[in-house]
Formats: sequence, structure tokens, C-alpha cells
Amino acid sequence: MANELIYAFRVMRLPLLDAGGAAIGRVDDVVVVPGRQGSAPRVTGFVASSQRRRIFVNANRISQIDTEGVRLRSWDVDLNPFKPRDGERLLGADVIDRSVNAEVVSDVALRATETDRETGWEVAKVRLTRRGMFGRRASYRLVDWSEVPGLFAAITEMAAEAARLRDMHPSDVAAVVRLLPLHQRQLLAKEMDDDRLADLLEELPESEQLALVSSLDIDRMVDVLEEMEFDDLADLLAEMPAQQRTTVLEAMDDEDADVVRQLLSYSRGTAGSLMTPEIIIMGPTATVAEALAQVRDPEWLVSIAAQVFITQAPFKSPTGRYLGVVHLQRLLREPPSTELGRILVKEPTITPDTPEREVAEFIAPPRSSSWAPPPRWPRPSPRCATPHGWCRSRHRCSSPKHRSSRQPAGTWASCTCSASCASRRAPNSDASS
Repeated sequence: MANELIYAFRVMRLPLLDAGGAAIGRVDDVVVVPGRQGSAPRVTGFVASSQRRRIFVNANRISQIDTEGVRLRSWDVDLNPFKPRDGERLLGADVIDRSVNAEVVSDVALRATETDRETGWEVAKVRLTRRGMFGRRASYRLVDWSEVPGLFAAITEMAAEAARLRDMHPSDVAAVVRLLPLHQRQLLAKEMDDDRLADLLEELPESEQLALVSSLDIDRMVDVLEEMEFDDLADLLAEMPAQQRTTVLEAMDDEDADVVRQLLSYSRGTAGSLMTPEIIIMGPTATVAEALAQVRDPEWLVSIAAQVFITQAPFKSPTGRYLGVVHLQRLLREPPSTELGRILVKEPTITPDTPEREVAEFIAPPRSSSWAPPPRWPRPSPRCATPHGWCRSRHRCSSPKHRSSRQPAGTWASCTCSASCASRRAPNSDASS
């Protein structure tokens, strides 16, 4: 199967199938990005029409391609409109029917690939057609992609690199970027989408973050910074020179700037400096069904969606009196009509000025004196939360499975690579952002 060729022209007429084999759309085009240093161009996904929308289907979500159609691994699909990006090439729109000297590209052959981490497809051959003259039949020949590399070349090498990095986990992208010279890092940053660059920045130390964003103009810098999590953004701004920090805050949205200024007001090394205000807050009369609807919102990080904070009205910072918290596992066990006030838990609390060391000791679970983690396991680097905000632990482990893990509140990862807390303010105090 690995050596079998699949022709793009045929793929672009196949139905898009869900995991059960039901047709949910039709494939319109194939998206490829240039390979690195002589490697074949790689298929990153497919453009498809579904429910009158032109959408993008990531190649990692495709289980197989055969004569019946392009089959998904699951039943769900992202219906966000497809937007072409720099560095990407559409085989149907950009490559097929393009002239190469006296010949025309009539098709592109794809070959399945398989690695330890994933399966996919790459460009293997290009079918060239020479039209016959004076009524003669056209002639065809199949050439290796490397004989016509200009068909798949990006406008710039950095645009191609940005396209290749789009499917990678942010921590993996950070590992690649840190191997590049500063000048190339800055060029790459200019080619990356705002949200992807923000994800990358969150995986880098503050000093390296500053070096990356320093090459951006103020408008682009603000667009990128506003995509970051508030606690990471506050850490980055704290490292900026005062004048630059003031300029950025003045250019930001007023509401976001106020939140960041509040976080910056806490002393470094305290619980307050580690917080984020983006948490789920509901009232005691809200039901389990309403809470689960909030938790299902894909915009919430997994660590944030692991619990719902319960307060008196108002339910946005500054909130009313803090009452308790309901964890996701409890929500899943209760009837949908149950009110949250009946199942909340009043857990221990801390204040924003608590030193970071005390926070770490506070949230660390009890251990047997006879047990210690093996030397190869990194010690956890906990963060904490109060209804002022929520702080997440992000500590890299040697296991790729747990890389940049963000654990739910009150839990300890099985590899002990991270921990985060469900620390709360005292019940008699009001929560503020």
C-alpha cells in the first residue's frame, strides 16, 4: 500500500465520508506544503464542500482513501470556512493545468507514508502532457516531483516553514524554532498566523518571547498578544521595558488591558502573579445541564473546563461572594436538573499574595515517606488559582504524551509531570479580576 499511487484528479471527485461511511460532502482540492531539504511535498489536508460550505479537513483526520471516498476517523467535522495560507499549494487550483516548458501538468500522483507518529500522503510523481500538433494525439509522461520542484515552491522559505509547522503541537514548534538563529526566528514569526504565534510564545521563556515580538510592528504585536492567555501575557509584559509595556497596553482593547494591569499589580512570585481571570463562573441556582453546556464550549482550555466556580451574582469579575466549586466528574454523575448549589464543594482557599512556594506546598498531595519519583521524572512546577483567576501548571515531561500537559484542578499527573490547584479565596471575600 505504501508504494501505491493515488492520483489527485481522481481524489478531487470523491465523496467525503464520516467514520460510518455516510457521505457528508465532496472533496474539491488537495493542500500540500513544500518539504524540507529535498523531501517530497507533504499533504496537509483536503478542501471539501459540506453543507454549502468550503471547509478544510486535516490529513491527520483521514483514515483511508479508496474508490468509495475519503473516509474520516470520526463522525465530526470542522465547518469553519477554508482560507488559503501563504506557503500552501492547492493541487487543483495552483498546480494542475500549469505549464512546464512545452508541457502541461495534467495530474499529480500521491503516495501514502507512515511513520512512528502518524500516517499521511506525499507528492510522488507529476503527470505531464504534451499536446499533439496537426491532429496528432497528445503524449504523456510521468516524472518524479524533484524534476519539477518549482511547481511546489513557496514564495519564501520562511512561508514554507510556517506552513509545515501548522499541524505540529506548540511545544514541538518551540523545539524547532529554538534551533534557528534569531534572524530566522523573527522572519518565521512574521509568516505565522496570530493564534499560532501566540501558542508558540506561550511555550518559550520570556526573554525569547521578547526577542521574537520585538521585530513586529505595534499593530501586529497587539494582535498576537491578545491571542495569548492572560497569565502568560502578564509574564511577558512584566519583562518589557516600561515604555514599551505602556505603549502595548494603550494599544490593547480597554477591557483586556485592565485585566492585564490587574495581574501586573501582584508581586512577582505570588499566587496573584500566576492567575488568569478566564474561568467558568455560575450561580448556585444554575443546573447541571447548564454547567455542562458551558464546559462543552471548545474555547475553554481543558484545565479550565474541569471545574465550575459558584458565586453569588454578578457572575463576572468582580463577582459576588464565592460559594464553592463543582468538578466535572461530579457534574457527569448528577441528574441534569440538579442545582449546582446542592452539589458544590467548599475547598481550602488561599489569597493572591500567598508566596509561590507556599502555593506549591499547599497543592502538593501527601506522599509516602518511602516513595520518591525516579530521577528522570521532572519535579512539578505548580501554579494556582483563586476566583481572581486561575493558574495552570505547564511543565514538560520526558514523555511526549504528557508534553505541555495542563491537568485539571486538584489532580496529580500519573507521570508526576504537572499539577495544578483548586485554590480559592476565602468564602467571605468578593472575587475580582
